[in-house]
Amino acid sequence: MLTPPIIVSDPPGQPAPQGQLAAGAFWPVIDLTALRIAVAIDSSVTVQRLEHATTEALATVIDQLTEWATAHQAAGADSLAAVPAMAINGTSVQVLRFQRAVYAYAKANITERYAADDATGRAERGEESRRTQAEEYRRDGLYAVRDILGVPRMTSELI
Repeated sequence: MLTPPIIVSDPPGQPAPQGQLAAGAFWPVIDLTALRIAVAIDSSVTVQRLEHATTEALATVIDQLTEWATAHQAAGADSLAAVPAMAINGTSVQVLRFQRAVYAYAKANITERYAADDATGRAERGEESRRTQAEEYRRDGLYAVRDILGVPRMTSELI
């Protein structure tokens, strides 16, 4: 008589570990699992593609904040969390904004590029919607960066 195999799995609420991205001591580590959950990136996006998109997002945000960070480091802040700011649930609002910026740019990258691999033909039909969604995520990332910098979010267009 054969006994059935014992199958052990993680509960559905516990996603598999995805890894982390670190960009130096000043910047917060980006947890890919937290990013995936926060901006609803499903498992059809591989860890490698998520890491690739997030690496570019992290570089984009840090490039925009380099001068600001240098000034705060010169003033004695050894990390973004050490820059004086309000805290929400024990986390510096600057860290939360940094995460939001990276997450938004990563989601924009995924939204724009991942659909091109859709073999069903649905990619072409939803292209305008995806482009609009990617632009909205990119705007969210820019707003988070501008909030860190303490400059207005205003955007304007010439008519």
